[in-house]
Amino acid sequence: MREDYTYVVLADDDEDDRLFFVEAFEELKMQTKVAVYKDGVALMDALNQSDSVLPNILFLDLNMPKKSGLECLQEIKCNNRFKDIAIAIYSTSASEEDIEDTFVNGANIYIKKPDNFNILKKILSDVVTMNWQYHTNGLNKDNFLLRL
Repeated sequence: MREDYTYVVLADDDEDDRLFFVEAFEELKMQTKVAVYKDGVALMDALNQSDSVLPNILFLDLNMPKKSGLECLQEIKCNNRFKDIAIAIYSTSASEEDIEDTFVNGANIYIKKPDNFNILKKILSDVVTMNWQYHTNGLNKDNFLLRL
């Protein structure tokens, strides 16, 4: 297990969202390494490489072409190799159906994409410094939706 940095991955088809995400981490100056993928197929291809370094935290956009975030989530949860990855759904959707579907399928937290860069930095800082062991044990819906 890496102790010197947190490896963060984002899968999102929106180029601006990927750029803001990377920029936010650069400004936060946290001990992180960030990788981004433009769709679910590219993400799953990378994760399924036998020599791939698995992320500590995976941010998944729900609405992506080729393979949705929900499809990626289901595929990840079916593979024991990925059991230690904390999964944050990162979506523009705030629909109860999307929140419920991702909760039931094993995501660890649901984050509605903010429209303010400073709020994005606060959210990313909070998520990276979160005690994931506490957050993933006895998961309940009260602490699933991240509210600021």
